Amino acid sequence: MRFLPVNSRALLVELADLDDTLALLASLQKTPVHGVEELVPAAQTILVQFRPSATTAPQIVREIASRRLDARAGRSDVLVEIPVHYNGEDLTDVAQMLGISADEVIRRHTQGEYTVAFTGFAPGFGYLVGGDPIFNVPRRSSPRTRVPAGSVALAGHFSAVYPQASPGGWQLIGVTETPMWDLSRELPALLQPGYRVKFVDAATLPQAAATAAEAPAPETKQQDPSRTSALLVRATGLLSVFQDRGRHGQAGQGVSAAGAVDQAALKTANRLVGNASDVAALETVGGGLQLKSRGDTVVAVTGADAVLSITTAAGQRWNAARYAPFALADGDTLAIGQPVAGARCYVAVRGGFDVTPVLGSCSTDTLAHVGPEALKVGDVLSVLPAPRHAIVGEAALAPDDLPTLHDDVVLDIEFGPRTDWFTPDAVELLCTQRWQVTPQSNRVGLRILGDVPLSRTVTAELPSEGTPLGALQVPANGQPVLFLADHPLTGGYPVIACIAPHHLDRAGQIPVGAWLRFNPIRQFSEIAPAESASLSDEEETP
Repeated sequence: MRFLPVNSRALLVELADLDDTLALLASLQKTPVHGVEELVPAAQTILVQFRPSATTAPQIVREIASRRLDARAGRSDVLVEIPVHYNGEDLTDVAQMLGISADEVIRRHTQGEYTVAFTGFAPGFGYLVGGDPIFNVPRRSSPRTRVPAGSVALAGHFSAVYPQASPGGWQLIGVTETPMWDLSRELPALLQPGYRVKFVDAATLPQAAATAAEAPAPETKQQDPSRTSALLVRATGLLSVFQDRGRHGQAGQGVSAAGAVDQAALKTANRLVGNASDVAALETVGGGLQLKSRGDTVVAVTGADAVLSITTAAGQRWNAARYAPFALADGDTLAIGQPVAGARCYVAVRGGFDVTPVLGSCSTDTLAHVGPEALKVGDVLSVLPAPRHAIVGEAALAPDDLPTLHDDVVLDIEFGPRTDWFTPDAVELLCTQRWQVTPQSNRVGLRILGDVPLSRTVTAELPSEGTPLGALQVPANGQPVLFLADHPLTGGYPVIACIAPHHLDRAGQIPVGAWLRFNPIRQFSEIAPAESASLSDEEETP
């Protein structure tokens, strides 16, 4: 085993192969380690996320290093057949890489049987092993910004089906209409660890069998038009979604936490209107959101520095203060202007929005398409009655260091877990070069661009492994991606460093076009079990 640092809340355990990984996972699931909150297994690693107030990295390393890897996960009897139309954009390229014809690629891909080794990247995304050993192809040098749902793809020794439209760097060889993720099913993910999978060429099937029946849409909660209090959506801005503290504890389903990218702003907005800190609020990026009050409501807006203008039913206008509760009378319309600092505002309403949780959270995961849909013009957002004990808070101090386009934004980073995959010059360059946030950025992550790309000493394909919030993942083109709240659980590009947890909220407020600099607060150093035993339980050495 190798133990690699990730950040102050996580470490990565690297094992010899998939069998050892599944054996350690079985051990950790059977006898959990105190303080560990989440396990994200992958091909040869397990990402261990823990609560620093309950344990330390050295304690976890000592405990895991003592585990015996003699428990093997059982194999399911379930066989899932997936019809595929082999018309993928990369089919010809894959054939050329392997030195065979496209028809031979199809024949070999449908001839073998696969097993779901683990899930990750997105809900319903199963990493399939087995099949013909010829399939060992590299990922694309630069990931696509959008891979269509149902795409059948290859990367390294794995096959997979993209359950939702999402970014991705795998080689696309076909497409299936069989849904991989469906919340109306008892088990939303069609592919569960251990299931056997066989791909079938849809061209050889009768038309009725080649096309999967359309899955029924999950039931959605109907708004009650008789409610006296609501906010009516007059304009949505660039993107406005519901967010709370996140969908934690769902890694086993392949579901990441999502949640507000600026957790402090979310909690403050709720406190100002007398809500519990985990109540869902609206997160809106940029300006443009307009909400009209039906009945009397009390709201608060936190996060980015933007003008808040109120227009009454009679046409009078006034400005409201950020980080302070204010009342909206029936017919008043709140409009949020374009931020001059920061990127995202949070709108909380006293009592909270009447929104249905999905898998225990009201957060909208834009990558996985889990949770409520993004706001649309005409939506009626019903407001719940406030509890009797709820007390509206006093005005809070707005942050004075929000990121802007005028000054470099400095983020503290902790090196690891794959710093040693990069050249010494690249490690130095990460912290000495300025990086600009590109327009391709969103809640999944910030794509950043530097004059000189980061080069690697290890050019081999990295088996997919768990990626935490704040990871700086570096694709083959050498231009990093900073993972935000809707990031995939697993990824196949090395992570050179991670944003320190205390700067995650700041990272979520960085606008497109801003310039970044990274400040290292911990250098990379593999954690050896023998060394961890000599470290203090109260403090780790950098």
